Amino acid sequence: MRRLRRRPSAAEARALADAARAARRWAYAPYSRFPVGAAVLTASGKIITGCNIENASYGLSICAERAAIHRAVAEGHRRLPAVGVAAREATMPCGACRQVMREFGVEHVIVAGPRGTPRVFRLADLLGHPFGPEDLGRRKSRR
Repeated sequence: MRRLRRRPSAAEARALADAARAARRWAYAPYSRFPVGAAVLTASGKIITGCNIENASYGLSICAERAAIHRAVAEGHRRLPAVGVAAREATMPCGACRQVMREFGVEHVIVAGPRGTPRVFRLADLLGHPFGPEDLGRRKSRR
């Protein structure tokens, strides 16, 4: 896959959804019993996965989308054109995940259940008025 300035093709959306579905198996969700998997597409075309990881102190839990994004960033990726997310039913990312997606340039969000055709959304439609580096009065580092 390559960088997406356009809507992902059906094959691209399916590849991200399938990777997110596979990552869902590794979720640690003993409290909510709601395992979620995510897959991030990097600007270089690599797919990096993550899953939700819960904690008895609920505030320390992390969503699958942020786990995958943080993993991608830790591996040196900064531009992430698309994120796929899969759960037992098609579930939208939370507001915190949408804000983190915006930070790293996500343009499209692919949402999937355990099977079937994934749905593709523009992040701009899901996060109407984001907070970004420009709101801090400085430009974002390209590092």
